[in-house]
Amino acid sequence: MKETAISRKDRIIQTATSLFAEKGFADTSTKEISLQAGVSEALIFKHFGNKDRLLSFIIKTGYSRVVMHHKGMLTYKGAKEFLRNMILLPNKLVAEEPLFWKMQERLSHDELSRTQHEHFMKPVQSIILKAFQELGYAKPELETQYLLLVIDMLWKKEACGEVRNAAELTQLIEDKYQLI
Repeated sequence: MKETAISRKDRIIQTATSLFAEKGFADTSTKEISLQAGVSEALIFKHFGNKDRLLSFIIKTGYSRVVMHHKGMLTYKGAKEFLRNMILLPNKLVAEEPLFWKMQERLSHDELSRTQHEHFMKPVQSIILKAFQELGYAKPELETQYLLLVIDMLWKKEACGEVRNAAELTQLIEDKYQLI
């Protein structure tokens, strides 16, 4: 019985992520999620309480997975390696969980979504700054701001399918910073 509850909960999460990514949060009802997931609407409320908490669960667990799965990439072992990892990260994240990142892009105006993303990126900012300082850049603060803007744009455009040449763009950025 417990196995069935877990699989139904996972179906709810997967279905909700897909619908939020395609239609947005506001335009997706719990009834629609329940119908597509093949569960009762009451089960959604039992597991999550309401649609807001379902979204919160999806976003928080998504970022937890990213941190756990990419811990090595986010560890500072040297300036060039860290910068290279940060440049490669958007492509890796979107490739691994395209619906999650499409949902994140679509909900980037949502306070919870934005807050979780900022919480994820905040420690990275000071490490990128440290890397640019170590590499002797004249304006490390501006380079940090610039790179973070490029990274932010890359994952958003890639999640929406608007970037088809991500590998080439990544290579261009690596060349710009002479990371290879």
